[in-house]
Amino acid sequence: MHAFPAYFPLSGRTVVIVGEGEAARTKARLFETAPAEIVLVSEDERAADPQTYAGAVLAFVCVADDALAARAAKAARDAGVPVNVIDRPALSDFFTPAVIDRDEVVAAVGTSGAAPILASLLRSDIEARVPPGAGRVAALLGRLQGEVREAFPDQAQRRAFLRASLSSPAAEAAAAGQMDRAEALLRASLTQHAPSIGQVRYVDGRGPADGLSLAAARALAEADVVAADADADKAVVVLARRDARRLSPAEASPTALADLAEQGLQVVRITGAADAGEEMAALTEAGVRALAI
Repeated sequence: MHAFPAYFPLSGRTVVIVGEGEAARTKARLFETAPAEIVLVSEDERAADPQTYAGAVLAFVCVADDALAARAAKAARDAGVPVNVIDRPALSDFFTPAVIDRDEVVAAVGTSGAAPILASLLRSDIEARVPPGAGRVAALLGRLQGEVREAFPDQAQRRAFLRASLSSPAAEAAAAGQMDRAEALLRASLTQHAPSIGQVRYVDGRGPADGLSLAAARALAEADVVAADADADKAVVVLARRDARRLSPAEASPTALADLAEQGLQVVRITGAADAGEEMAALTEAGVRALAI
C-alpha cells in the first residue's frame, strides 16, 4: 500500500479551492452535497497568503502557473492545512481519489496520483455494485448505534446483529426511504435477536485468490478469528477482515477452535495442502458446526 486512505469529516468545516478554470470548478463539484463551506480563491496574492487557509480542513490548488502553485501549496502547509496540487504529485500532501458518494456511505478508489483514469474506470465498476439506498441504511444504523451497543455489549454478538440487520426488513425500508418505519423495525429487532451461533468455516487457501467462491469471500470478510496454514496462498489470507484476531497454526487446535465457536465467534480456517477432514470431524464430534465452503 503506497498511500493510506482516510476520511475527513466535513460537517461545519471549510475547504479552500484556489483557481479560476474548469479544474477548480470540477473540484468544487466534488463537494456540492457536502455540509461544508467551500471557499473559492482567485489566482492572486491571496493564494500565497497562509491566512487564506487558516482553519480549513483541506485545500486544493488548481492553477497552471508552477511558481504560484508552489507558493500556494507552501502557504496552505504553513497554515497547517493538507493540500492537493492538481497534476503535481510532488507538491501534494494527499491525492484526490475517484469517489462513489452515497451520503453516509462513501467509497474511494485511488492510484496515488499515478493513473487517475484507471481510478475513474474502477469507480464506475464499483458504483454499479453500491445501491443508491446504501447511505440511508448506514444512517439508520448510525441513529441507533448507542442502543445497539447497549443491547449487545459483546462485540461479536453486536457484529452478528448488524450483519443480520443489513438484510432485514429494517434495511429494506431504509433503502426505500421509509426511515421512521425502518427505525421502528430495527428497534423492535433489538429485543428479538437470537444469540449468535458460532461456527468454523474452512476456506481452500491454495489459491488463486480470484478463484474463491462468493461464499468464501464473504466468510473471510465476516471473520472474527482467522487461522491460516503456513502454506496458504498469501493473496487469499490478505482477503480476511483486517481487524480479525489471528491464530498461528499451532494455536488452531480443534479444542481451541471449538472454544471460540462456542463463544459465538465466526472462525475461518484457511487451509493449505494438508487435508482438514480429521480436524473438521473432531469439531463436529464436539458439537461445533464446521463447514467447507
